[in-house]
Amino acid sequence: MRRRAFMALGGAPAVAQVPTSVERWGVFELALSGPSGGNPLTEVTLSARFRQGRRTAEVDGFYDGDGTYYIRYSPDQQGEWTYETRSNSPELTGKSGAFVCVSPGAGNHGFVTVRNTHHFAYADGAPYFPFGTTSYAWAHQAPELEEQTLATLRTAPFNKIRMCVLPTQYDEGANPHRPFERTTDGKQDFTRPRPAFFRHLETRLLDLQKLGIQADLILFHPYGRGGYANMGAEADVRYLRYVIARFGAFR
Repeated sequence: MRRRAFMALGGAPAVAQVPTSVERWGVFELALSGPSGGNPLTEVTLSARFRQGRRTAEVDGFYDGDGTYYIRYSPDQQGEWTYETRSNSPELTGKSGAFVCVSPGAGNHGFVTVRNTHHFAYADGAPYFPFGTTSYAWAHQAPELEEQTLATLRTAPFNKIRMCVLPTQYDEGANPHRPFERTTDGKQDFTRPRPAFFRHLETRLLDLQKLGIQADLILFHPYGRGGYANMGAEADVRYLRYVIARFGAFR
């Protein structure tokens, strides 16, 4: 179920759909309208505090372009949760609400965790025996090849796939969505992630989830000519915070 929440942007009302119930280990997603000028990634801070009884959790939000911001959280206990946003932007701070965490749906066993030191299990206690394959550049290929990979995985025995977030030398020029915007001189601007690139990766992660396949994401690698291995410590931290805020709630 969802309810309509009205948020103002420049005096004009904007309508966002806010979930009123989320399954356990699902994703609660809050969309907010905020500033789009300048560089929102470096100039706007956004987080939310989620609370259930005495338990609290702090998560960062992220910018998705066109003045839209998201906050994602995966509740691990059933019952009512409340939230309130914090930001240095008046348009984004102090947004509050509540939702109910309901029982997980079919096939939702929660996150994979370490069990008894040397083994793995899902959050609900079901055992997880990883049997994986590697496809570093799968999510950076032409759509036809990506779909072919999914079709193969549907009948394969794998329940894990190891893949890269950033492009490698195997896919230079193959993916129309580059991970960062370009500067006027054609160089990658590591302060500006491209939302279209990360939306595409999200789609593929959810495709894998439908198949019951865990995505083993490689966040950094030294391969390729895109300069990703030498972005600099400050850019590395910005990138990590963005990726965690975007994907951290995905089971």
